[in-house]
Amino acid sequence: MLQFLKYVLATIVGIFVFTILGFFLLIGFGAAMSAGSDQKTAVADKSVLKINLNQVIREIAPAEDPFTELFSNGEMSQVGLVQIKEAIANAKLDPHIKGIYLDCQYPVAGYATLEEVRNALIDFKKSKKFIYAYGEVMTEGAIYINSVADKSYINPAGGIDFNGLQAEYSFMKGLFDKIGVKPEIFRVGEYKSAVEVFTRTDMSEANKEQTRSFINSVAGHIYGNIAKSRGIAPDELNKILDELKVQSPDDAVRQKVITNVGYYDEFEKAIRNEMDLKEDAKINYISLSKYLKAEKYVKSGEGDNRIAVITGEGDIVSGDGGDESIGSDRIVKELEKARKDSKVKAVVLRINSGGGSSLASDIMWREVQLVKKQKPIIASMGDYAASGGYYMAMGCDTIVAHPTTITGSIGIFAIIMNVEKLMNDKLGITFDGVGTHKYSDYPSATRTMTDAEKMMFQNGVNKGYETFTSKAAKGRKMDVEKLKSLAGGRVWTGSQAKENGLVDVLGGLDDAVKIAAKKAGLKEGTYRVKYPTKKSGFEAFMDKWSKDQEEAKLKSYLGALAPYAGQIKRLQTMEGIQARMPMEILIK
Repeated sequence: MLQFLKYVLATIVGIFVFTILGFFLLIGFGAAMSAGSDQKTAVADKSVLKINLNQVIREIAPAEDPFTELFSNGEMSQVGLVQIKEAIANAKLDPHIKGIYLDCQYPVAGYATLEEVRNALIDFKKSKKFIYAYGEVMTEGAIYINSVADKSYINPAGGIDFNGLQAEYSFMKGLFDKIGVKPEIFRVGEYKSAVEVFTRTDMSEANKEQTRSFINSVAGHIYGNIAKSRGIAPDELNKILDELKVQSPDDAVRQKVITNVGYYDEFEKAIRNEMDLKEDAKINYISLSKYLKAEKYVKSGEGDNRIAVITGEGDIVSGDGGDESIGSDRIVKELEKARKDSKVKAVVLRINSGGGSSLASDIMWREVQLVKKQKPIIASMGDYAASGGYYMAMGCDTIVAHPTTITGSIGIFAIIMNVEKLMNDKLGITFDGVGTHKYSDYPSATRTMTDAEKMMFQNGVNKGYETFTSKAAKGRKMDVEKLKSLAGGRVWTGSQAKENGLVDVLGGLDDAVKIAAKKAGLKEGTYRVKYPTKKSGFEAFMDKWSKDQEEAKLKSYLGALAPYAGQIKRLQTMEGIQARMPMEILIK
């Protein structure tokens, strides 16, 4: 028995020591990664900047995680839009950089984000340096980016997607019917179709109308730009799409959508010819992550004159939020800090969100008003700035949106999920209790609401809608009835919103910064743009590891149903009244 206890004690001590050592090793990894991130990159002469866009493009991505290959779990890596644009702008002036190699096959981003990258590449071409693109496959988004390249190569055996855009929604009514869940819906607005995913198995006519309108607007813009870049008449390009004339790499070249069919060695041969290199010469590629640590040729202005860019990306929630959500507490703190900082002369609020909590949106709107009293604040809309996302923007001095931004959706809704049938009939769980007053258990998810209770809840939603529209009308200096004619939950593109007065200027983040500088009385070259601090590689690794564990558990339990479980999980964040656009619009 004594010997057994010795073994047990030795095992416990061993586990304890291993845990302590593991902890300090992890700290050591973090310190080493932080130290390595400070080392400056030397750029060889006649280098080519290689930009890998086959990633999730975020507004600001964390530093590169060196453990990505070991612990990727099949998840796509991320890259920051701000970092991409910073590198392209610097490469334009860098005498060591002779051109850009675009590895762009399947970028994961909305068309507004892709246009930010595309416009940065168009500006780069003013340097007379080359842009070459290569891909084994190319999606519609990749073709949009690659259309600005001097030469775009696709593998002869590769695949290409060029057949027009489609907006697709996922509907969950059938699932709820099967498991015994009945959503009680309260909404304002004929076009407030976010709730349709819970109550229908298909799109309503109103939703089809607005979706057809905004997707045609997006398509008109991106295909118009492709036609212009590739020297194709717009009518001819539409004919190519309608008749599906591009089904293979050879078709794409024949229709002038891309320039060349070729293998990777042929692509590199073309680059060598462009750079007057020998046939067997090695091409000096430098990756985006390394180049971001190279010498800066784009000079910053004075440190005492700053324009603070505050970014919000994802669902709008109360509290601090996370990497993929906009927490009202975090945004308010950042806005307040910028408001009180005498070195910050203007603020740009960058928004990429389809909305979320109406309460959280209103809290952020209030802080925008406080900033506005002291210094200019400009809204810059990304892929989405709809519903709660528009709520964040509507109080700013100027609203800047891309032509393809999805915005508007001025309307609100609330959902109470009645799980009585699921609990009683499917799981055998019943509920009972006592209360002190008539409505002590109001609202309840375990019983059907009375007509009086439903009316009270709807009244709250109606009041929230009046608050939303009246504040929007005030911010846009528009008659409230005119504003309501554009509201009702209807979704617009940036181009449409510019025409109807919901947006002031069509442009990107750089345009918003220039407007902010002008309103603050700052001349070009006299100010510095301050972006949010990105997470270190170590922090990114720890966050990713934690997320991977949670997703792995979900997948092990549910398999192919895991993504739908994720959508149901999102319902838990829909506390209170929601200012949210139609969920999960997939434009492909």
